[in-house]
Amino acid sequence: MNAIFEEIKEAIIDGDEELAVELAEKVVAEKIDPVQAVQLGFIKGIEEVGKSWTNGEAFLPDVMMAADAMKAGMDVLEGVLAAGEGEGSYEDKGKIVLGTVEGDIHDIGKNIVGALLTAAGFKVYDIGIDQKAEDFVAKADEVGAKILAASSLLTTTMKSQKVLVEYLSDQNIRDNYKVIIGGGPTSKKWGDEIGADGWAETADEAVELCKQLLN
Repeated sequence: MNAIFEEIKEAIIDGDEELAVELAEKVVAEKIDPVQAVQLGFIKGIEEVGKSWTNGEAFLPDVMMAADAMKAGMDVLEGVLAAGEGEGSYEDKGKIVLGTVEGDIHDIGKNIVGALLTAAGFKVYDIGIDQKAEDFVAKADEVGAKILAASSLLTTTMKSQKVLVEYLSDQNIRDNYKVIIGGGPTSKKWGDEIGADGWAETADEAVELCKQLLN
């Protein structure tokens, strides 16, 4: 049994998305404990990559490939995990809805943040680019996320971050979520001005911010 967990771990470290999916399907088909597969396979693998990144031994493409492999494999296991199968319970560090705000179609920065958050053990739901305030909230409600992470790469679309915070207030649900913002033209001053719960200049800072907000 341990052999497959080791294989999953190596697949994540190698960023092998196809193999991660194949092994996850094997876990389901052979009724192997999915919680153990996550904890001893997927999480061990992504932790290794995270440590290598911190130590300067891995590079951003490695992290992003590992995150993609983990996401693909975890998607296969989601059904059995949700059904409560397996010994113990799988607890992720928190759920985050991530997206680029309405009017903005940039996604490289957002994708990097998503990869590093995944590597840190968060469950990230990336809703993509050009997303309205309602889209962030709809996804958060669907998956039970507590953090909304809104990216803007243009000065002209920064106002959509403000719109998100205002939308939550207008709907009387502001206290239900933590809103964090980021992106090239944004700043801590802007975050404070619009009433966001936090601002991160870099992807690394976004990870630390999410850890603080969910503690």
